[in-house]
Amino acid sequence: MTAADKTLNDWLRDAHAMEEQALTMLKGQQSRLENYPELRERISKHIGETERHAQMIRSCLERRNTDTSGMKDAGAKLTALGQSLSGIFVSDEVVKGSLASYTFEHMEIASYTMLAEAASFVGDTQTQRVCEEILAEEEAMAQWLADHAGEVTRTFLERESTDAETAKR
Repeated sequence: MTAADKTLNDWLRDAHAMEEQALTMLKGQQSRLENYPELRERISKHIGETERHAQMIRSCLERRNTDTSGMKDAGAKLTALGQSLSGIFVSDEVVKGSLASYTFEHMEIASYTMLAEAASFVGDTQTQRVCEEILAEEEAMAQWLADHAGEVTRTFLERESTDAETAKR
């Protein structure tokens, strides 16, 4: 195995941990979104995509005769849990959650762009295709969040003036 293959395996383990972190964050957000049905529905859809992404990366690792990193996965989940719980204590949780999700999607976009290139470099076309497929879904989620950021912000501000608790979730 070349150094580039080892690096790709490390990066794939990082990507799996990233997906585990995303799942924890998204599920935390979803569980508290009561008054933003369109956002909740899109997050629910992305949870399904994210679960599939984690499985796809796990399959790539298995095909490459390696496995996920329990330590990285646990660390990522713990980080996400802290991020998710912090939303409980802010009055504008839905806006901050949308901002965090948009930022996280762009980290995923950058990661899968680089992973696809690394897979191409080592000649692993299957992993490259998987990363490109995941990349397209991450880009779609980021675009959805961008397209709806104004609406979420306006709705929050309108609700905040009459019922801060309703606006928050």
